[in-house]
Amino acid sequence: MPDDLAELLATGERAAFHGRPANGVAALETAFAQAHREGRATEATAAAWLLGVSLAAAGRFGSALTVLEPVAGQSAADTAERRLFAALACATMASVRRQLGQHELARHDDQRGLALSDGVGEAGFDCVLGLAADAVGLLDIDTARQQLATAERLVAERLDWWRQRVRLDWVRAEVALLDGDAVTALSAAAAAVQRAEASGAPRHVAKGLLFLGVAQVQAGELAEAETTLRRAATLAEGLGTIPLLWPSRAVLGALLEEKDPAASAKALSSARGAVIAIADDLPEDLRTVWLDRPDVAALLGG
Repeated sequence: MPDDLAELLATGERAAFHGRPANGVAALETAFAQAHREGRATEATAAAWLLGVSLAAAGRFGSALTVLEPVAGQSAADTAERRLFAALACATMASVRRQLGQHELARHDDQRGLALSDGVGEAGFDCVLGLAADAVGLLDIDTARQQLATAERLVAERLDWWRQRVRLDWVRAEVALLDGDAVTALSAAAAAVQRAEASGAPRHVAKGLLFLGVAQVQAGELAEAETTLRRAATLAEGLGTIPLLWPSRAVLGALLEEKDPAASAKALSSARGAVIAIADDLPEDLRTVWLDRPDVAALLGG
């Protein structure tokens, strides 16, 4: 692989996982075009997946799905490397679907990715963990626990999997919140924040803080939740990660409604702006799905 192509991919990957995701988009678009032009199918597929990750993290859900769908649809007869990225693309598409509120479709994408990955490796883990998160969205606590246990077994011996371990703690927190277990949710979310900080992954820190803030609200630790949610929102705003900004500001606004109406109104206004920014990148059918998502509709109607 030419050095410039390798550097473009590295630049995009750093932005996707360790910086401001939008900053990697141009490099990854260039990498995809160059790899495609040179007939480097594996590198083109890797660039497309990373581009989809970056676009999704920045809240450009429609653009992300447009990029990821061709990657996810690759034939099972492709090389092992391209099957890997196809499975990863399925997992990333499922993440987008969950954020849009399409949990059934997310489950379908995760199941496709699981078949492509044979349930092993990073992609297999992502899809299994995704199935646990899908089950949370569908309020199926038993399935969520089962898939979470499978994900825990997959990660057990992979101490190098920092991203997977952070995401595992996110879903542990989600399952605990669904189960009304604030203590476990607090522990899992705090662990996610610590792991992400140690790995130099600010986007993952922001999401961990969001889960931690929600867990603190559920536990009745309202002063701590206010501090945590402010930190989550500030970090998300600095990174341009709109999908983390809007819920952080929305929960903060609700929390401050009686204590500080002016600060509450400001936070809710910011959350609404972020929700509309996400809607602006969606095709009409998905825009309707997004704006009809119950918590989004409630936010915009407030």
